[in-house]
Amino acid sequence: MIEFHDVTKRYPNGYEALRNVNLRVESGAMAFLTGHSGAGKSTLLRLTTLLERCTRGQVLVGGHNLSRLSRRRIPYFRRNIGVVFQNHRLLMDRTVFDNVALPLVIAGHSHAEVGRRVRAALDKVGLLDRSRAFPITLSGGEQQRVGIARAVVHRPRILLADEPTGNLDPELSREIMELFESFNHVGVTVLIATHDISLIAHMGYDILTLKDGSFVHGAGR
Repeated sequence: MIEFHDVTKRYPNGYEALRNVNLRVESGAMAFLTGHSGAGKSTLLRLTTLLERCTRGQVLVGGHNLSRLSRRRIPYFRRNIGVVFQNHRLLMDRTVFDNVALPLVIAGHSHAEVGRRVRAALDKVGLLDRSRAFPITLSGGEQQRVGIARAVVHRPRILLADEPTGNLDPELSREIMELFESFNHVGVTVLIATHDISLIAHMGYDILTLKDGSFVHGAGR
């Protein structure tokens, strides 16, 4: 489902965020991406979503060779991917409902379909009763749940998360991870970048560790 073959990402200033990275995350798997700040975790996720392109090597996602994907096809490709950000990136002047509905509205779904899917997504994350609230009135954990609902409302095959529990206390962090597990249990491929080793160490999923832009101990092979 997600494959990196000898991938290097070098920025114009010469800095190499990733060096000769090889990675394989099977369809329907769940895995964690760890490493120190600046190890390359966020860069790897950006390459997976085509927010950036690699300098060398090949990235394959869902059978697509991303180096061959035209700019015009990128929006269609991204419809198969949900992304959860650490800082939520919610629209504070829109309701919870409208925030979650945004990907469906952009994709052109009918009003009835949007309503049905948004309610289902909010129910899944336990926020159906807050659909008309504004994000500013929610706790940090609730805002993260809104971000997760928005990421899954279009039923993606792949769910990526970049430090989704970075600002949450341990109990809320566990609840968020359980949500990701629930999506994985219904077949969604999940890849989560996190620095919280104590949280994920006993969850039983692959842990892939980056150090200075490369995997250590053969991880990811």
